[in-house]
Amino acid sequence: MHKPCQSQKIKINKKKVVQISTKCFVFKENFKTHMRMHPSEKRHVCEVCEKRFTRIADLKTHIRIHTAEKPYICEICRKGFSQISSLKSHIRIHTGEKPYICEVCRKGFAQIGNLQSHIRIHTGDKPYICELCQKCYARMDTLKIHKRTHTAEKPYVCEVCERRFTQIGELKTHIRIHTAEKPYICEVCRKGFAHIGNLKSHIRIHTGEKPHICEVCRKGFNQINHLKSHLRIHTGEKPYICEVCQKCYARIDTLNIHKRRHTAENFFSTEETFRE
Repeated sequence: MHKPCQSQKIKINKKKVVQISTKCFVFKENFKTHMRMHPSEKRHVCEVCEKRFTRIADLKTHIRIHTAEKPYICEICRKGFSQISSLKSHIRIHTGEKPYICEVCRKGFAQIGNLQSHIRIHTGDKPYICELCQKCYARMDTLKIHKRTHTAEKPYVCEVCERRFTQIGELKTHIRIHTAEKPYICEVCRKGFAHIGNLKSHIRIHTGEKPHICEVCRKGFNQINHLKSHLRIHTGEKPYICEVCQKCYARIDTLNIHKRRHTAENFFSTEETFRE
């Protein structure tokens, strides 16, 4: 138990003066614990990275980062955690509990950190800044992913084909190419898709929705890539080039059809040589 007191200046060795915002405590042990919060009282040091802690319990928890020890196990899925608080947050995935509520839109969250990140949608706050390009982000993990565009780091590797990815989600989606897994099912025709985005685009075939509108002629499309291809009619852009004859096309599928002519020519040319 404590109560706030006025701040005061304390002299150390009659030379250095530090400003300490003092608090008053009823119990001596609480006072000792509080004093360790000040930098000079972080006596517990990690032997691996030399990070300092005020409490021995915090140091023990920290050491698990280096040892990869995860003593707290979820009884439902057997996933391990290094901290009991992380396990408690994880359990809410199974229970569906979302105790942290946004006061603006009433959306619920299982973790306080997710709520804090969500609130920035309403406030527009983007405190995480890229030191290289000054681009700002609302979340630290989004900034970390962005930084890989500068470093070209791709830490997530496919064990089948060794293709690398910047995000774990991209890797998980890619793996479905090898497994042929299609977890996203259309409720109308039961067709399966590997990507949720592809399912959303497919559903528009049934609904007739065409949200992607050409700003030039106002024609609508149910997929963004169809709109991009269409726009080349107006711009005259032809980015797909035949490597054999250098002929250019606005669409990749048109180029593929064209390439078959060269394949057929090579086939008949080879056949004539064989006859000779």
